[in-house]
Amino acid sequence: MDIRNILSLDKWRKRPAEPGEGLAAVFRDDPEGVAELLSECELLRSQAGKSGLELDDSAASLEALDQLPPRWRDDPEVLPWLGNDAGLYLGTVIVRTVPGAAWHVWPGGHPVVRLASGREIQVVEAGLDWAVSGAPELSQVYAEAAEA
Repeated sequence: MDIRNILSLDKWRKRPAEPGEGLAAVFRDDPEGVAELLSECELLRSQAGKSGLELDDSAASLEALDQLPPRWRDDPEVLPWLGNDAGLYLGTVIVRTVPGAAWHVWPGGHPVVRLASGREIQVVEAGLDWAVSGAPELSQVYAEAAEA
């Protein structure tokens, strides 16, 4: 993220929002900036890197994530954060590679991916399920989105 986006974040924090709008209000003003922020997934990228996996925002990287030993399950403090990042990463890959897919933020700040068909994928929930149990696999959710 470059300095202009950091300054944008500061502007977002100062902007008064309607009660309950949060990230949704920011998304309306700067969808590209929010998409960039959602794509950071710093914890997931760090954990993957420790396993020798560089996340390149491709479908193949989702398959590689599915194959990693789930060492994060041993740390209940890391688990929900990693699951959240996994969901945001899944969403980032879908948005960047599936034609017509885009981020959408519900009032209250809940990010989902909306496909060209209008179907919404709850990527954060999928990432949390994956982090906790390994199912559904991230690559499976991606494949279903790419076919829709």
